[in-house]
Amino acid sequence: MQAYAIAKAVRISPYKVRQVLPLIRGKKVGDAMMVLRYTPKKAARLVEKVLKSAVANAEFNFGMDVEKLKVVEAKADQGPSMKRFRPASMGRAHAYVHRTSHITVTVAE
Repeated sequence: MQAYAIAKAVRISPYKVRQVLPLIRGKKVGDAMMVLRYTPKKAARLVEKVLKSAVANAEFNFGMDVEKLKVVEAKADQGPSMKRFRPASMGRAHAYVHRTSHITVTVAE
């Protein structure tokens, strides 16, 4: 049995989140929480929040034992991009994009 949690349209690029995810894949939930707590990146805080949600889903929806849970899958997909324009010289405008992520964490016994 697997339980998962998804955070959608999080205001951080998937590239930055993917730097943190290999640190927790395949680890026990307690070890993964410890690693994320001491990782000095914004993405670590966001992934920790999703991991806590996945553990809560496993415990309350499926009755799984929290001590036996492992992180089976952790991924970050591209979310919707917010397109904005900044004024430039000589009446022009330069486009830039705010990228967002969909962070998914799956846990299982």
